[in-house]
This record gives sequence, structure tokens and C-alpha cells, in this order.
Amino acid sequence: MSQQPNDPTFGCFNIHEIARSFPESSDSLLLDTYLTRDAAASARVLRFYQGTPPHFHADCDEFLFVLSGKGTFWMGDPSQARAFAPGMLLFFKRGTPHALPAIHEGPVVFLSIDTPQRVAGDVHFLNAEDGTPDSFIQPLKAS
Repeated sequence: MSQQPNDPTFGCFNIHEIARSFPESSDSLLLDTYLTRDAAASARVLRFYQGTPPHFHADCDEFLFVLSGKGTFWMGDPSQARAFAPGMLLFFKRGTPHALPAIHEGPVVFLSIDTPQRVAGDVHFLNAEDGTPDSFIQPLKAS
């Protein structure tokens, strides 16, 4: 059973099956697919294809549960860099700079819970030359 299209009050998702549906490459740094979209919160599955430059989200807090892959992540500033691996939960409040500078083992897939819902344009790079929200993330296109 998956979320019912006309009834957003419940859902059941096979996260690993969704993760396997992502393509092997992408023109953007990552792809995502929304599981839920509610004003109070959203849930997404994200696949990272390359490291991400420092950025922040102005309007939501984010919880990232590592489903697969290994790499380096920092929150606050680069001196806080740590390794991540499956089973870890990363959390940061809105406005907190963060980056995923290196992928050591892929595919890197996260389950993301955003409170309130993260909207597509809420990606603010610390260095404007690092990209735009569209170069950063694209929705997974149905095959």
C-alpha cells in the first residue's frame, strides 16, 4: 500500500524500492521525490550524485536519515566535518549552513523530513557562484 492520492491522511512507503528507482546519474547535484507534502512537514527520499557546496534553508528544519552510502558532512562550519554512514541521523535547524563535500561510497541516499515543508526554492548557497536551486536539486521524474 502506498499513500492514497485522494487521501493524504495516511501512507505506507517502501523506501528502499524508491531509492532503487533513482537513475545512476543526474545533471543536478541530487534528485528527490516527495512522499508527503503538508504545510507542517514534508518527507522526501534524496539521492546525492556529487558533493554539495555550503548552503542553508531559510524556512525549514531538516532531519536526514542515511539509508545508504558514506561520505563527509558538516553543519555550522567546515571545522565540524564528520563522516556519515547508513543508520545515522543528521539534524539541523533552518539557517544552519551545511555541506556534503565528499562522497566516499555510493549511492548516497537519505530519507529527509522537513519541518515545515521545504519548498523547492529554499536552497541558499553561501557563495552565489556555487549554483541555483535548479542546479542543486531536481525532482525524480517518473519512468
